[in-house]
Amino acid sequence: MLRRFALLLATLLALPAAALETRPNLIWIMADDLGWGDLGCYGQKVITTPNLDRMAAEGLRFTHYYAGATVCAPSRSVLMTGLHHGHTRVRGNAGQTNPAAQALKEGDITVPGLLQKAGYRTALIGKWGLGNVGAAESGLPRKQGFDSFYGYLSQHHAHNHFPDYLWRNETKEPLSNVIVPVGEDGAGYATDAIHFADDLFAEESLKFVEENRERPFFLYWSLVIPHANNERARLLGDGAHVPDYGPYAGKDWPNPDKGQAAMISRLDGYVGRMMEHLHKLGIANNTLVIFTSDNGPHNESKHDLTRFNPAGPYTGIKRSLTDGGIRVPFIAWWPGQVKPGVTDHPGYFPDFLPTAAELAGAPPPERTDGLSLVPLLTGRPQDQKKHEFLYWEFHEGGFRQAALYQGRWKGIRTGGPDTPVQLYDQRNDVAELNDVAPAHPEIAAKIGEYLKTARTELAEWQPQWKAPSRKKAK
Repeated sequence: MLRRFALLLATLLALPAAALETRPNLIWIMADDLGWGDLGCYGQKVITTPNLDRMAAEGLRFTHYYAGATVCAPSRSVLMTGLHHGHTRVRGNAGQTNPAAQALKEGDITVPGLLQKAGYRTALIGKWGLGNVGAAESGLPRKQGFDSFYGYLSQHHAHNHFPDYLWRNETKEPLSNVIVPVGEDGAGYATDAIHFADDLFAEESLKFVEENRERPFFLYWSLVIPHANNERARLLGDGAHVPDYGPYAGKDWPNPDKGQAAMISRLDGYVGRMMEHLHKLGIANNTLVIFTSDNGPHNESKHDLTRFNPAGPYTGIKRSLTDGGIRVPFIAWWPGQVKPGVTDHPGYFPDFLPTAAELAGAPPPERTDGLSLVPLLTGRPQDQKKHEFLYWEFHEGGFRQAALYQGRWKGIRTGGPDTPVQLYDQRNDVAELNDVAPAHPEIAAKIGEYLKTARTELAEWQPQWKAPSRKKAK
């Protein structure tokens, strides 16, 4: 008996401190193509987001946080694997041309896989994009650590907010929407629009939380709004397909503008419902909720960007490596644990895996590009480690790379591995308009050398450099 007690005591002492206390539930809520400046708490003046503004007031609002990539699939791969864009499995939107290149593989370590092994109930509700039935089944959600899945497997299917089916695990579940098919994977647009997918996802998310309120759980709630229906935009001139225009119905705006605003306010309503739900169930104080976006804002619904200024003070949108394309809203809400406030700590998606592992009392993998944010979230900013470099790349239209050094210096390289780095001082130039490499050659050189070694080779994602534009930065 004494020997068994000694072994138990030794085991407990070997566990991380977080494992000795009540392990929190984890909810990651992610919008699709929502810009840094799309929320009132980040400066939005036109679109109303009272629930997210309240979440920010009650939680910790990050002003210098980045997505994993400037487009969908690689950003989600970075989030799931805790590996930055040059190390993660999926590094671009391969889509229908090469689905196997856009799928996680057997043996990949993922956030849900770690949490599942730690005893968490895990669910993905919404958009996936990292595996599909057919050629990419290694990346199916339930093969990557999720106990259950409801939503879209294909990002093309997810363009349609009113689909005629959704996936429940690996089974198609029909919906009564009537669609005009365009392309493959269920893409198209609805002519008889009854069921709005994100409404269904909200109900499913609330249900999952209630059913698992007495055990630790991880919910990855991957919203589709405010992403455009690209096919509808191309063929009908309006990609912002919503059930109604809500408070913007009476505005003297084009319909795409009304739809874009309505999607964001509708999203805000979902978050408000979840916060109230957690309080009602009595588990808000044991639930960390994170809200963010997968990349910067889009212009694909044919709406007017100047009306909303979705990138805030930053340059670029989705598909840009300037901050408008990758800096995103990030709010951490955990009543009684996360103190209300604002932080300019530079972080990005790889940080979630080690953060989740520490909170769950699970050992992090040996290989991760993230740093746990637990010290910052639990009121110990003095103990928070910081990244020397953050890294991104982009494969569409010619390979490009970017890195943030010491939270201040942004380097972007196009045109080839030996081309000069464009350098921007974010402390004095948040819009990244002035290339200061000539004034700081040693910093530009340091970032340039880092970019040469930042990525590992992957057969599916070889750099295809393109000659740089002759247009010079201002």
